[in-house]
Amino acid sequence: MKKKIIASFVFFLIIGINVKAFAHVKWFNVSDPVKVPLEEIITPAFMISAMITAIILAILSQATPYLMKFPFAKKLDKRLESFKKWIPFILRYGLALALLIQILNLSILAPDVQLNSTMKWIGILTMIMLAIPYHLATKIASLLILILFGLSVAQLGWFSMLDYGFYLAIAYALFTMNTKWKDTGTPALYLGTGLSLSWVAVEKWVFPGMSTGIVEHYQLPTFGFSPEMFVMLAAYIEFVVGYLLVVGILNRLLALVVTLLFILTTSVFGGVEVAGHFIVHIILIIFIIEGVGYYKPPIDYHKRRIDKLIFVVFNFIFVLATMIMIYYRFA
Repeated sequence: MKKKIIASFVFFLIIGINVKAFAHVKWFNVSDPVKVPLEEIITPAFMISAMITAIILAILSQATPYLMKFPFAKKLDKRLESFKKWIPFILRYGLALALLIQILNLSILAPDVQLNSTMKWIGILTMIMLAIPYHLATKIASLLILILFGLSVAQLGWFSMLDYGFYLAIAYALFTMNTKWKDTGTPALYLGTGLSLSWVAVEKWVFPGMSTGIVEHYQLPTFGFSPEMFVMLAAYIEFVVGYLLVVGILNRLLALVVTLLFILTTSVFGGVEVAGHFIVHIILIIFIIEGVGYYKPPIDYHKRRIDKLIFVVFNFIFVLATMIMIYYRFA
């Protein structure tokens, strides 16, 4: 039994590595994006996968409280509590280091945003403001992040920059530090990061050729699935990770697993991967330390077990359908 459990863990770990290896397929695209017809997305296999995923999510929503009762989980939770005071420092200096890595990579905010002279100096000024341990400097840095985001939108378009919506959450978290709204920073990061991950996943369904091209180019294992089926399932995993962060299921564990996967994928894509995902590492480290914290996840608004089950299942289907329709309409 133990061998089966270990084998299953390794299997899903490898799948997870492959999922994150093309988390942002535009960074490593080896083929032209081709938007497929909607009927090629909403296939029987897609709908069956959606129902199975919804059922798994419902089970997870019931299992999470029991997992947290284990002595190890309680000790870990207590230990991580002691690091919460460092979260503002981790966010500020982590963002500054992420900007430095991006500038050295001749990009800003994301590898596909080309660095120009204006962005470079705004980025440097932002790093300086983040390094100054004073709340006014931090607020200025948050406004500079918004300016950089706006310049990136002007370069790539608002639709492409939705992939990086978590920067808006970071700007908000920085701006509200040392204010009476400071406890809303973590919820903003959860929402921004979770929605960004789910949004990026939809891209793989609408433009599957980009992801299958990467799978074939880098000869990633598909475990007997066709590249098309593997990409569809991988996108589900990524979508679910984002969804779980938003609804508040296994937040701490998810953050730990995803950041480990991002570290492992640097062996495949190297510098571009580091430049693109370093800031995500910072956010995930904050999630590991913070846990749910002051964030009251949507699932906690429902007290009865049956209410939680209904919420998780139907809300997942609704969010899935809505994001696909919006993405497909404007892609």
